[in-house]
Amino acid sequence: MSAHRLAVRATSALLSIGALLAVGSLLAIGSLVGCTANAPASGPNTDQTQSAPPPTASATSAAGVQPSGEPITIETGLKAPWSMVNLPSGSTLISERDTGIILERLAGGGVRRAGSVRGVIHAGESGLLGLAVQAGSAPKYLYAYLTTASDNRVIRMQLTGGPGHYSLGAPANILVGIPKADFHDGGRIAFGPDGMLYITTGDAGAGAATAQDKNSLGGKILRVTPAGNVPADNPFPGSLVYSLGHRNVQGIAWDSHGTLWASEFGQNTWDELNRITPGGNYGWPVVEGIGHNPAYIDPVYQWRTDEASPSGIVIIKDTIFMATLRGQRLWVIYPGVGNAPATAVAWYAGEFGRIRDVIAGHEGTLWMLTNNTDGRGTPQTGDDRILEVPLVPQTG
Repeated sequence: MSAHRLAVRATSALLSIGALLAVGSLLAIGSLVGCTANAPASGPNTDQTQSAPPPTASATSAAGVQPSGEPITIETGLKAPWSMVNLPSGSTLISERDTGIILERLAGGGVRRAGSVRGVIHAGESGLLGLAVQAGSAPKYLYAYLTTASDNRVIRMQLTGGPGHYSLGAPANILVGIPKADFHDGGRIAFGPDGMLYITTGDAGAGAATAQDKNSLGGKILRVTPAGNVPADNPFPGSLVYSLGHRNVQGIAWDSHGTLWASEFGQNTWDELNRITPGGNYGWPVVEGIGHNPAYIDPVYQWRTDEASPSGIVIIKDTIFMATLRGQRLWVIYPGVGNAPATAVAWYAGEFGRIRDVIAGHEGTLWMLTNNTDGRGTPQTGDDRILEVPLVPQTG
């Protein structure tokens, strides 16, 4: 392991120890490192801890995995890519935010255009964002989250053809009317182990007017049936809202126990990793990060915004892998067992620039999607790209 990575691991260990010793302190709002200049309705109520003890004793198993060696580039030349989804056939579908194009990466390498999504309007962080397919040997539909002239919405398109020949049918609306803005659009979608579709939405810069309003679709994690209806067992009867009080969630994934985790952009001080409870309120804009306010659920782990700005996450063998944008690194998080605090280790800091998404690759690998051509990054030769790295049992 390289010297810089050993140093990062040591720093992470010290942070975890500090999490047990730190005392609360009110932090002044610093210079803007989030997405907009809007301050919270009341100042962030945070402390110096990095990790909060899990609220239950059923976190995850003790075993974990970690990257092994330097990632290799398996695809290049992508334009502001946002989301990847692997198909059982071996192909991978990739969304390009600004163009509205969906690419197919072939199992042996190389990309082709599978189609484009009509009506995509790109401005700032909005455009064609998350992709998802239902579990099964041959998914019938591709689901997509996009920004239109009037809203953010989720559609589905029939997925026809086979490897090397996939194409998309006409779009059908699954959910419309999600608040849109140039910033804070959420955009991650994924099917849970229960077969329901989960949708992350941003507060669209409106703070409490969306995030704390149960009647608004903004600043939430939503849960819908594959056809877009309200599941009968949602936490608020007749409502699509699964959790609220979010600023801008861009990553969701489930561990082996069926627990939902979410990564969330903070504003000036703390980015978050949250364990999601049905009906839970995560505090934005009253609280940013760990606030010790009993009215809201604290994150399991928090980072300074220059170390994270988190986007996609994936969970492999109960290890959470989190892509980061401003932080330009991969965070590998071990949630801990029982009341043990979470620990986090940074990998590849500054090596590949902004990382937008992570997914499980083939044969025990992790795939990372860079995002340096979106107008905020510094493109390297070949950007944007897909990187692949093997995973091995956790050491140390």
